Amino acid sequence: MTKTARTAAAPRLFCFGYGFSAAALGRRLAARGWHVSGTKRSPQGSGHFAFDGETPMADPGAALAGTTHLLLSVPPGASGDPVLAHHGEHIVGLENLAWLGYLSTTGVYGDRAGGWVDEGSAIEPTGERGQRRVDAEAGWRALAEAHGLPLHIFRLAGIYGPGRSALDSVRRGKAKRIDKPGQVFSRIHVEDIASVLEASIARPAPGAVYNLCDDDPAPPAEVVAHACELLGQAPPPLIPFAEAELSPMGRSFYRDNKRVSNRRIKDELGVTLRYPSYQVGLRALLDQDESGI
Repeated sequence: MTKTARTAAAPRLFCFGYGFSAAALGRRLAARGWHVSGTKRSPQGSGHFAFDGETPMADPGAALAGTTHLLLSVPPGASGDPVLAHHGEHIVGLENLAWLGYLSTTGVYGDRAGGWVDEGSAIEPTGERGQRRVDAEAGWRALAEAHGLPLHIFRLAGIYGPGRSALDSVRRGKAKRIDKPGQVFSRIHVEDIASVLEASIARPAPGAVYNLCDDDPAPPAEVVAHACELLGQAPPPLIPFAEAELSPMGRSFYRDNKRVSNRRIKDELGVTLRYPSYQVGLRALLDQDESGI
C-alpha cells in the first residue's frame, strides 16, 4: 500500500542529482510555481545541496523538508546506489511524499540482436554498468514495497538535447561514424524526458515501469551523417567497428543492440512526443541555435 500524504502541502520537488534531465523537469515545474531544489557535487548559489555520493548530505532533514515529489538521478557506483545507502531512511521518513521517480536505463535489457523490448521483457544486462542499474532498481523496489513508497521507474534510452547532441560532436570535430552492420540505438530528447515525468506526476501509478525513447531507433552512423547534412559539412569517414578507437565505455555501448518500445508512455500516460525522431530533434536544436533561443 502506498504511503498517503498526511497533510496538504505545496508541491516541492527535490532531485538527487540535479543534472541535465532533472533540470529540464525542474525548470518546467518552477515555472508553474513549484519549489524546486536538489543536489549537486559542487553546488553554487541557493537551492542546491552538496552530495558527492561518498558522504551523506550535511543536513538531510533541512534539505528534504516538505518534499512532496522526489526524483532520483544519481547513477549507482561499484558499491551500489549512494542515495539509497546514505539517504534511504530519510526518504522513508517523508510524510507528504506523493511521487518518487527513479531514472534508470534501457541498458538493463541487454543485447537483443536488434530485436524489440518493452517493459515486460526479461532483464538481461550484458555488462557491469547494466547490472548495477538492475541492482539499484531492485534496491529501490524493495524499499518501496517495505515502506509503501510511490516508486516509479523510468528506463531511459540515449539522452540528447541542447549542447549534447550529434550536432555538437560534429562542430567540435569529435564525431565518428562507426560501421557495425545491423547496430541500432534508441534515444530520447531531454525535453521529452521532462514531458514523461510531468505526465507521470499528474497521473501517478506506484510500481509502474516506463521506457523513455523516441519512435525511431537508428544506426548511430546515420545520426552523425544527418547532423553533418544539417550543418552543411561532409560526414566523417565510415570506420569499421573493429578498427574504431573507442574508450572502454564507448565500446560498451555497442555491446547492446536493440529496439525499445515506447508504447506504454503513450497508452498509459497519454504522452505525445515533441521529438519523435532524431531528425525532428536535431532540426529543432539547430533552429534553436540559429535563433539564439
